[in-house]
Amino acid sequence: FTGSAFGSAAIWQYESLKSRVQTYFEEARADWMDKMRPQKRGDFRKQVNSWWNNLTEGQRAVTGIIAANVFVFCLWRLPGMRRIMFTYFTSNPSSRALCSPMLLSTFSHFSLFHMAANMYVLWSFSSSIVSLLGCEQFIAVYLSAGVISTFVSYVAKMATGRFEPSLGA
Repeated sequence: FTGSAFGSAAIWQYESLKSRVQTYFEEARADWMDKMRPQKRGDFRKQVNSWWNNLTEGQRAVTGIIAANVFVFCLWRLPGMRRIMFTYFTSNPSSRALCSPMLLSTFSHFSLFHMAANMYVLWSFSSSIVSLLGCEQFIAVYLSAGVISTFVSYVAKMATGRFEPSLGA
């Protein structure tokens, strides 16, 4: 999984760089056309764009991770989803589903305080780590760390003989 994550990140990084270069030349060509077109109206859209553009690259990178964590947290609150959540979003070495929970449980939190604390810490160091690694490599590190820590949890549970499900990475 880790090799695939970093291989995909390298391809993503290349395509992102290629896209940025193309966008730069397209924007330079289109600048004069923007002055001729009337501007779109909509204060809410402008506010959202302004907020998004004021975020650092790291904060933009973790926004999707935080949204995924909040979405999974909300799914835990739906009684009809409990069976699916316990099967795929908790890690347990005695479960019939072993591989997908290794990744999906990374996004799973049952306590609001635990999720909020984790997302705050992720948000706070995202700018510095993304400036060091790049957005694509950061995502690969995040996903790989989740899978590896779940694997270590599997090994520890097998060694101790405790097979109860757990959440998170």
